[in-house]
Amino acid sequence: MSFGEIQASVPLIKALQLKYPSFDFLITTMTPTGAQRSKELFGETITHLYLPYDLWHAVFLFLNKTKPTIGIIIETELWFNLFHACKKRHIPLFLINARLSEKSFQKYQKFIPNLIKQTLQCLTHIAAQTIDDKRRLENLGAKNITITGNLKFDVEIDKYTFEKAEELKRNFENRKIWIAASTHEGEETILLNVHRQIKQKIPNVLLILVPRHPERFNQIFQLCEQREFKTSRRSLSQKISIKTDIYLGDTMGELLMLYAVADVAFVGGSLICRGGHNLIEPAAVGKPILTGQFMFNFADITKRLLEINAAEQIFDEQQLIEKVLFLLENPTQCKIMGEKGKAFVEQNRGALERVLDLIEIR
Repeated sequence: MSFGEIQASVPLIKALQLKYPSFDFLITTMTPTGAQRSKELFGETITHLYLPYDLWHAVFLFLNKTKPTIGIIIETELWFNLFHACKKRHIPLFLINARLSEKSFQKYQKFIPNLIKQTLQCLTHIAAQTIDDKRRLENLGAKNITITGNLKFDVEIDKYTFEKAEELKRNFENRKIWIAASTHEGEETILLNVHRQIKQKIPNVLLILVPRHPERFNQIFQLCEQREFKTSRRSLSQKISIKTDIYLGDTMGELLMLYAVADVAFVGGSLICRGGHNLIEPAAVGKPILTGQFMFNFADITKRLLEINAAEQIFDEQQLIEKVLFLLENPTQCKIMGEKGKAFVEQNRGALERVLDLIEIR
């Protein structure tokens, strides 16, 4: 699992630990950030291992060593050798929170369709997020699919998150704040240009900038400094003054809290052809949401949030400037959009219980 998948799986893992207290739980990741987050969240209550490359011999040794009773895959990762090896050993395998964008569907259709079909049919059951995901998976040959909704709607927001946000916000001295989160290479330059234009209208505005990948934190700090923005780094607990232009969110696991601090949330991966990122988190903490045009990985949720006016989609730099300015200068509109988004999240909770009903460990 990646960092984001770890975050999404927290309620499920905790529920399974309560339901099956006598079982040992193993979490596998492919990234160091995912490994670190799993240890931070679960400590010694779980075992963590890196999943081996999907090579037959590596998978054979991995299954011999771990001897799993059941396997649960988060979202849509197809591990051809792993899936076939589990089927051969009669290990029940569940794909949960499954999503498949139209772009990925087209890609899989071109990639040895019969192999894709055989691999998907190794799964005991699939818990799909939406009817469109179910349809695409069925068209690839998958069977035993139930629509359970998106586990990310069951995001846990504890009291401490909001308390921490309020504590941090006091350091910002009632400034107008917007956040640009989960940004990718090619987006930060645009966002810094946008921030400069906004500062001309709101001189004391603050941007919280949260790059998607931790290996880019230093690079983005240098970019901000090169553009002559006074930048404070959260990871170093650097002092925030009235002259601070940008607060760099260069830590892991704090995005929900940083969303809660801001007045307006822009979700990255959407100004470039990356496919966007999770809109549920800013909606869950009641923030008005802005995204770019490239949201094909989250098309269903984006569409639904746009339809209820909890989010707005922008198509160029000038439009982003105008939307951020409008919302920062109209707190009532921010509140209305934020409340709609928060209600949307509450109305769509329940995927966790539906997924738990599908999974039975014997």
